[in-house]
Amino acid sequence: MKTKIASLLGAVAVLGGVVVGSASAQPPPATGDSVAWRDCFDGLRCGEIAVPADWSQPGGAQIEIGLGKLPARDQATKLGTLVVNPGGPNPVLFALPAVQRQLDELTNWFDVVLFDPRGMGESGGVTCPEPMPFAAELPPPDREAYGEYALANRRSAKACEPALGPLRGNLNSWQVAHDMDAIRVALGESKLNYFGNSYGTMYGQAYAELFGGHVGRMYLDSVGEHISRDPYDWVAPKAATLENNLQRFADWCQAESSCALAGRDVLSTWDNLLAEAEREPIPAPGAGPDVVVGAERIVASTGEKVRREDNWPALATALAAADSGDATAFAPPSAPPPQPDVPGAALMGITTCADLAYHTGYDEMKRAEARLRAEVAPRLGWGMLWTTVGRCAGLPRTGSFPPHPLQPAPGLPPVLIANGSNDGGAPPEHGRLLASQLPGARYLPAEGNHALYLSGNRCVRDHVHRYLTAGELPPPDAHCSAA
Repeated sequence: MKTKIASLLGAVAVLGGVVVGSASAQPPPATGDSVAWRDCFDGLRCGEIAVPADWSQPGGAQIEIGLGKLPARDQATKLGTLVVNPGGPNPVLFALPAVQRQLDELTNWFDVVLFDPRGMGESGGVTCPEPMPFAAELPPPDREAYGEYALANRRSAKACEPALGPLRGNLNSWQVAHDMDAIRVALGESKLNYFGNSYGTMYGQAYAELFGGHVGRMYLDSVGEHISRDPYDWVAPKAATLENNLQRFADWCQAESSCALAGRDVLSTWDNLLAEAEREPIPAPGAGPDVVVGAERIVASTGEKVRREDNWPALATALAAADSGDATAFAPPSAPPPQPDVPGAALMGITTCADLAYHTGYDEMKRAEARLRAEVAPRLGWGMLWTTVGRCAGLPRTGSFPPHPLQPAPGLPPVLIANGSNDGGAPPEHGRLLASQLPGARYLPAEGNHALYLSGNRCVRDHVHRYLTAGELPPPDAHCSAA
C-alpha cells in the first residue's frame, strides 16, 4: 500500500507567482513506518510514497516518490533514520548498491534512506521526447551561437511539457523540501535527520527554511548556496576558486619533472595559447580534418579538467600539444556524455534552472563576464558564468524558486556544513555564507575537492559521525586536511 501524504504538512501561499510557504513549528506525531518496503538489490529495501504533484494544491494530482533503504546493521540498537540525497540532481535508486559502499559506515547507527527527486527514476521518472541540447561550446563564441543554444533549450523544454504533465512548473527545491517532510512522516520520524551532498544541499536549505523545527540533525556537504540574488555574486566565488586551481596546476607543473610543460612558465604559455586561439582557431586533426578549436572551447575544457589533481598530467600534455598546433584534446565531443538509461536522468537542466532563476540575456551575461575577468578570474574562472548560469538560457521560468536570503523556520538546530578548499563547483565561500544564515551553524573547512564525505575524507567523516550520532559539533577551530 502506498502512503498518501498531503495537506497536514504545512500551510502554503502563492505570492507574486513564486510559491512560498511555511510549516507549523510542531511536527505531526510519529505513527510508525508506514512505507510498504520490499526486497531489492539482494538485501536492500525499496518502496514509495504518494505526494501531491504541486504542494501548493495538495488536493490535486499525485505522484510517487521512490525510496531506497540501506538497513542499519543492528535494528535493535539503531539511532533512527538518516535521509540522504547525494546530489545531481539525478536519479539514484537505480545505483543503490554502488551508493551503499559510500554510505556503509552510516549503517552502523542508522537506517539510511535515499530518494529519487521528483520526476526522476522511481519518482515518476519522465522521459522527454527531445533531449536537452548539449552545451559543448559553452562558453559561447558569439551572440549567434548563444541564441541558437537558448532556442534549442526552449524547444526541448516545450516538447517535454506533455510528458511532464502535472509536474510542469513543479520541479524545484521548494517542492522537494515538501516531499522530504512527507518522507519523514511516512517513516514515522518526529524529526528529520538529513545528509545532503552537492545539489542535495539545495534541498537542505529549502527544508531548513520551510521545516526547520522538524530537523533533528542536518549535515550539508559541498554546499552550493541558494542565497545570492545577483548571478555575479553567486558565480564569483566559483570563478575565483577555479582560477586558483589553474595557479595550483601551474605550481605543480613547475615542481613536477614529468609534467609536459616542465621548465616553462605555464601561465605565460596559457596566455599565449589563448591569444593565438582567439586570433585563429587551432586545428584538431584527431577530431576530424576540418575541426578547429577556439579559445572559448579551451577555457571550457580546461575548467572541467583542472579541478582534480589526477587530471593534471593529461591536461599538461593537452596544453603542450595545443601550443604546438594540435588541439585535438580540446575538441568538443561529438555527443553528450552518456547518462544512465533511467527516466528523468535528462531533467537536470530544467530542475536546477528552476532554482537558479537568473536572467540569462546575452548582453547581461557579457557584462558579468567582463566584470569577472576584471575582478577575480581573468584567465579561466570567468567561463564558469556560462557553464552554470548560461546553460539555463531559454529554459522556462514558470514555477521557479529563485535564490533569496534564507529565513530559517523557528526551532532549527545547529547545522554542520563542510566545503572543499579547491571545489570550483561548490566553493568554500558558499558554505560560509550559508552558515552565516543559519543560527548556530558550524562551518568545517577542509582541504580537498567535491563531496568530502562520499570521497572518503577520514577527518570529515569522523566529525560527521560524532555530529549525527551525538550532536557534537566540531570545535570552532577545526580543520580537515586532504584525504
